[in-house]
Amino acid sequence: MLRIYTNTGLEGVGNCRVDREAGQMLLGTNPFELYESEQNRMRGPLGSGTMPLWDLLGRALGKPVFEILGGRGPDRVPVYDGSIYFADLLPQYADRWQHRFREEIDMGLAMGHRAFKVKVGRGAKWMPRGEGDDRDVEVLQVIREHSADILIGIDANNGYDLAGTKRLFQRIGDLDVAFAEEMFPETVEEDLEFKAFLKDNGWNTLVADGETQREIDVFKPFMQAKAIDVYQGDMNRFGFEGILTEASWADDHGLLVAPHNWGSLVGFYMQLQVGRAIPNFYRAEHDPLSSGVLVADGYAIEGGVADVPDAPGAGIAIDETRFASDATIRFDVSL
Repeated sequence: MLRIYTNTGLEGVGNCRVDREAGQMLLGTNPFELYESEQNRMRGPLGSGTMPLWDLLGRALGKPVFEILGGRGPDRVPVYDGSIYFADLLPQYADRWQHRFREEIDMGLAMGHRAFKVKVGRGAKWMPRGEGDDRDVEVLQVIREHSADILIGIDANNGYDLAGTKRLFQRIGDLDVAFAEEMFPETVEEDLEFKAFLKDNGWNTLVADGETQREIDVFKPFMQAKAIDVYQGDMNRFGFEGILTEASWADDHGLLVAPHNWGSLVGFYMQLQVGRAIPNFYRAEHDPLSSGVLVADGYAIEGGVADVPDAPGAGIAIDETRFASDATIRFDVSL
């Protein structure tokens, strides 16, 4: 996180992965000189970590970030719970793993979720191949039997190859899987073959991928071929500018974006700002994080969608009391 102070009394906060030297390059700068309105982007020394500057700009203009970024998305943003991992492999749940997955779904439902991403790919690393594949199927069956009306997506972290993915879907096709993420290392040819396989079987599963890519240009041939349906550049790696560029390219081909986000509460808020800014946003990835230092009034999940506050900037603030008592490392920049 970076917290930027100005001599106007306004400040901006947000995710920013830069070192002290880069941050100090902002000293004495007029933030409006960093905003390129025609390109709708921030320039300067922060790389893709421009969220604090967008927050500051929004506060100065009295507008939420999503409005400055375009404001073309829905009033409420679809979300999913991405925390359904490998509970069955933990010793404390070994003899009741089916019940544990039901508990985790129930916890997500209580938080307002109606869509869940379930990890698969046990046979790649955690179990022998055959046993792991069987367990993947069992877990998905348990979850679907427990809640017939939730949206289920799966994420293999490249734990299958194309042939194995086809075998898996021949066993789970009737479970109505909404999206399949990172089933195998993405190539245009194999993704197109996977999509054709899904279509031939009458399954409406979307192909999602892209979280490991470090350059958004990599997505261009996939978009041109429509080899991937949902593009998942990492929210914190690419920042607002990178994800909006990805979304613009995808929109040209009638495709969707769903930024990857894991282990970042502010990254979730960033996704929601993007979700309200663009028309081709699929869903925001949420995992159950909380922070006593951050105040995010107006952000709330209910019925599978999230409210995003109309507050100026990103709509988050610092609880000064908690910050003073909890923070161990601080780096502030005054402009």
